[in-house]
Formats: sequence, structure tokens, C-alpha cells
Amino acid sequence: MKHTLAAGLLAGAMLALSTGASAQFQTPEAAVKYRQSALSVMGTHFGRVGAMANGRVPFDAKVAQDNIAVVETMSKLPWAGFGAETEKVTSRTKPEAYKEAAKFKEMSDKMQAEVTKLVAAGKTGNLDQIKTAFGGVGASCKACHDAYQVPAR
Repeated sequence: MKHTLAAGLLAGAMLALSTGASAQFQTPEAAVKYRQSALSVMGTHFGRVGAMANGRVPFDAKVAQDNIAVVETMSKLPWAGFGAETEKVTSRTKPEAYKEAAKFKEMSDKMQAEVTKLVAAGKTGNLDQIKTAFGGVGASCKACHDAYQVPAR
């Protein structure tokens, strides 16, 4: 009995691990909401770093590091919410994001690489290094938005 239960649990775990990322969402709409939420949180914290980088608020190395850490975490999350089943859900994502999936992934990977540079700059506590890395992240975000996001009205 114990072996049957253990085998059943193991099989269930293997099945759960082998399913695609879209299986984690109950509906395509939930996947879109998830990715939008992750990107929104990331943008909020990125904006806080930007306010320091642009001199709109006083620079505080600890606050910058804390916000950069959130950006780093959030930069890894939204991509699971871009499954093919989400293409028909109304959002600001252009159809090209799905048609050019390899290029879209390349751009998301580039953004994450730029965030890694921002993390390293944040650890130095040097505002000039943070400004430089912030610019790289911003440019990678803008490139993807220009290619794959319908402008806000």
C-alpha cells in the first residue's frame, strides 16, 4: 500500500513537472493578468530607481538596491504568461509577439541580461554605474515595447 501511494505521488509530481508553463494558469485570461501584474510591479520598482538615476529624488544606495532586487525577481516572471493560448485575449500585446516568438524571447533574454548588469551596479552603490545600467535596461524595455506592445491611449 505504501509503495502504491508513493508511486502515485511520484507519478503525479512527474506529470506536474512535465506540463507546459500554461498549465499553471486556469485560463488564458489568468495568464495575461499574471504577466501584466508582474510587468506592472517591475515597472513600479524600476521607476523608483529611475527617479534616483534622473535626480528627481535623492539617491539612497540601500533603497536603490532594494528596488533593483524586486526588478530582478519580477523580470523573470512574466514570460510564462505569454503562452500561445493567450494570443486571443485582449491585451496590449501585438500579434507579432506570438508570430516572432524566437525574436520576442531573444528580447526578453536581453532585458534580463541588462537587469543582471543593473543588479551588479546596484551592489556597488555607485550612482554613476547605476545610471549606466539603468539606461541599458530602459533601452531593452523600450525596444521590446516598440516592437510588441500597442501604445497606451
